Amino acid sequence: QVQLVESGGGLVQAGGSLRLSCAASGLTFSRNTMAWFRQAPGEERQFVARITPSGDRTYYADSVKGRFTIARDNAKNTVYLQMNSLKPEDTGVYYCAAGMLDRYWGQGTQVTVSS
Repeated sequence: QVQLVESGGGLVQAGGSLRLSCAASGLTFSRNTMAWFRQAPGEERQFVARITPSGDRTYYADSVKGRFTIARDNAKNTVYLQMNSLKPEDTGVYYCAAGMLDRYWGQGTQVTVSS
């Protein structure tokens, strides 16, 4: 049974930073692409960042390029999202996803950025 557990969300002022973590179990972590998505109230879930199984390639939504960094530790079965220079429009529930076509999802962690 695949489990993805996000943590690290919270309330932060604009310009601040947060680091999200997603701990995975029940899958061969080092063989799976991992991704972060977010969903703001009343909006559809949107892609934020993705990292290949080995971590050699990363991809970002234009809205977060230069501010967010996705990374992974295959020894710890964990993927991270370092978020800097946060803006109010970054507010939402952040989800991690694993596998082909983002087959597996976590429950999400709330990020709130105040202006």
